[in-house]
Amino acid sequence: MPISPHRRRAVIALGGNSITRSGQEGTVEQDYRNLEESLECVIELVAAGYEIVVTHGNGPQIGNQMIRVELSKGEAPDLPLDVMGADIQGGLGYMIERVLRSKLRARGLQPRVCCLLMMVEVDPNDPSMKNPTKFVGPFYTEEQARKYESGRGWKVKQDANRGWRRVVPSPDPIGIVERHELTMLLEAGSIVISGGGGGIPVARSTTGELKGVEAVVDKDLSSTIIALNVDAPELFILTGVDRVKLNYGTPEETAVAMMSVKEARRYLADGQFPAGSMGPKIDAACRFIEGGGGRALITDDAHLASAIRGDAGTWITI
Repeated sequence: MPISPHRRRAVIALGGNSITRSGQEGTVEQDYRNLEESLECVIELVAAGYEIVVTHGNGPQIGNQMIRVELSKGEAPDLPLDVMGADIQGGLGYMIERVLRSKLRARGLQPRVCCLLMMVEVDPNDPSMKNPTKFVGPFYTEEQARKYESGRGWKVKQDANRGWRRVVPSPDPIGIVERHELTMLLEAGSIVISGGGGGIPVARSTTGELKGVEAVVDKDLSSTIIALNVDAPELFILTGVDRVKLNYGTPEETAVAMMSVKEARRYLADGQFPAGSMGPKIDAACRFIEGGGGRALITDDAHLASAIRGDAGTWITI
């Protein structure tokens, strides 16, 4: 990949707690209040001269949408998972855009913001297609789950000791469909909100036609692909901690300010970063660097601006 001329172009991957905090119901009012706080970091970077793509998670929101679909069965047409993802991507994008426009105007900055629905291409032969592991939707009894398995063709598994749930594939993203449109919006000076929830998974037929896939793509991996596709030198992955920790939760816990890809991969192999928490973020950051990106940062939204100055966060570099 050639060296990017966009020295201050970045993708900001908002963590789930940026929209819905732990323990909250996830009402629209709560989400707006949370966004008022969490999006302040985006404004700081715009003021510093960054061109920005904002991505975000949608776990609680897509779960609630699946519950609505279940409750309306027989009263309204069913919705496949890719269409539900598109609905939520648009709805959350609208909310984020409203908040950003208001904040930009209050700071005397150009309120140029656009929400772009994004399709993320996946390989129809990805191994996860035959071994789905991503839990989605509400909990069921085993009897209910088995009924849906036989009647609807779902794959179901027990989610720890909490009950039974549907599982879908989580294939790796291999490209973004709207690369050209996204680049044009950035060049026009817009903050672009896109790739929400990992994007809408699509696969190409043998004739090149796009078809929706009943799957969920990891949001941070999609953010990596987006950053590489728009030639952004930096990827900022926001989560619930200001710095990555080694030996987390033990007396030997240590915060790390910087690590190389080689070190990060070694820590991953040693089990320092579990698959259910920090592991996917470390993997996404490594893939960004390995794919030709400049550097990746993992921190929380409250410390993003100070992390850019080197006072917080964990940087992963070549």
